[in-house]
Amino acid sequence: MSASTLSVAAQRLKGKVAIITGAASGIGLGAAKLFNRHGANVIIADIQDELGLQVCRELSSNKDGSIEYIHCDVTSEDDIRRMVDRAMNDHGKLDIMFSNAGIVDMSTSKLLQFEKSTFERIINVNLVGMFLAAKHAARVMIPAKRGSILFTASTASLMGGVCDHAYCSSKHAVAGLTKSMAAELGAFGIRVNCISPWAVRTPQLRRYSGLDDEQLEAWFGRFSNLKGLTLEAEDIAEAALYLASDESKYVSGHNLAVDGGCSVMDSGLNMFREPLLSPESKFPEHS
Repeated sequence: MSASTLSVAAQRLKGKVAIITGAASGIGLGAAKLFNRHGANVIIADIQDELGLQVCRELSSNKDGSIEYIHCDVTSEDDIRRMVDRAMNDHGKLDIMFSNAGIVDMSTSKLLQFEKSTFERIINVNLVGMFLAAKHAARVMIPAKRGSILFTASTASLMGGVCDHAYCSSKHAVAGLTKSMAAELGAFGIRVNCISPWAVRTPQLRRYSGLDDEQLEAWFGRFSNLKGLTLEAEDIAEAALYLASDESKYVSGHNLAVDGGCSVMDSGLNMFREPLLSPESKFPEHS
């Protein structure tokens, strides 16, 4: 549904101001489009300047919510501060901070081959970057006594063995940061939540894995619990829309898994389950 066919009454973020980090592509891009369609004034924050500006040009026809781009390296507190100040200068408020920017390194998952510099780089983006975004969002949300802070976590925040050690550690920490910040900021009417997706086919994942969409889908399908469906970036955007909107006004400190039930099962048991549960399986009739 385009912005022109989405009624004002149906726009769940009408008049709200949202910053989305890492929004030039992937999950962040899906959220930027959806938030904007629902009437939000969206600030895209990324280091991919050309892509970010292109998104702004594509979405500029939506008259119900503005769209703008700012260069922001989430590991730089100065960049984060300028990003939040830009929202305040342009709009006078900040309602939503969706801290989504993150990285993964698929060069190795073996502990003894994992470089200290790689571990620190991933932690710096995936955890410290999210801490800084939330800190400066809270700086302007506390006086207003309202706001919604969201983090993109991962199924790797709920279980081990699904990614490299740095990524898994960073996402477990994001889930902890969510709870810790929710406990403090609730006194100011600010909600803090995170979303934990199963694997989503994003440009970053294609780049790091060297696999195309068809290969990624086949690989993920081997370990997915919910068969017959493919998780898309837009599905995560829908979850973010719920947590950002007033429909979730009493939801805080929550880690919302969007993983088709993957985190509630042991994927290693698939080798035993799949022959039994396949459509071709013949079950004995009960006597």
